[in-house]
Amino acid sequence: MMPINRISLYHLETLLWIARLGTFGAAAERLNTTQPAISARIRELEGHLGLRLFHKEGRTMALSPAGRQLVRDSEPLWAQLQSALLGGGGLGEATGIVRIGAGEIAAASCLPGFAAALNADLPNVSLELEIALTADLIQQLLTGRTDLAFAAGRIAHPALRTAPIGTVDLLWLASPLSLDAIARRDAVSIWSLSSHSPLHRILKDAIAASAMSYRSVNLCTNVRTMIDIVMAGGGIGIFPHPMVRQQIADGLLVPIPEMVAIPAVEFQAAIRAAETDPLILAIFERAARLDIRQPAPLDQPG
Repeated sequence: MMPINRISLYHLETLLWIARLGTFGAAAERLNTTQPAISARIRELEGHLGLRLFHKEGRTMALSPAGRQLVRDSEPLWAQLQSALLGGGGLGEATGIVRIGAGEIAAASCLPGFAAALNADLPNVSLELEIALTADLIQQLLTGRTDLAFAAGRIAHPALRTAPIGTVDLLWLASPLSLDAIARRDAVSIWSLSSHSPLHRILKDAIAASAMSYRSVNLCTNVRTMIDIVMAGGGIGIFPHPMVRQQIADGLLVPIPEMVAIPAVEFQAAIRAAETDPLILAIFERAARLDIRQPAPLDQPG
């Protein structure tokens, strides 16, 4: 008979995070401990079970057949246990660290209110926020470095579950200082996010459709920096309305006449399709009710 009385919950939690994230190091980061501590837990678990759960595969450790079976059997039990523990005190009693990734547009629109509401309703949960490009956000989700992401563009990946949270209008904008040059059809500089961003592809299509004359297409990884450059007369760019609303109202940026209209960009909330943590699932359901154009209200997660 398996000596279950000698197995602690942290043994199974460690095993499941290694299986999910793929490496001892990633599991150590997720569980806020060290890689030697993770290795020690697995040695203890293997000793208690009398089974080898991992084997060497090149320079990495891979699950053995017995390890894969234990993971498969333990995952639904672990999810049920977490649900039972949370159900006893409600999500307001949940603890842990939740990592949320977002692009700059989401960070400038729905993310502040969403994070503030989570802080108010989940006082024992620590949030870690990271602002990155969509391509990086997807990779972080797939590797387990992020629990939830707000990303631009349509996401179609079998390992991810998504929910649409609305669209954002994009505008061709320039500084009033640049309007005379644009009216004379002088060649201008264009500013864009990097080629990994959905906005870059939209900009390339818009340039081709407008047949405009330009000197160069300059790339930057930060939208706010590009806005400052264009406001200083350093060129033109396509910018999301939530991030330039005030600059337009103040007359610091103006729409460029006769430019081809740009389609709005869609935004989605995303988690891993195999996610079983009830806290993450509840936060995702809450994120799915967001409208990226509006701040998140303070309410209880459901």
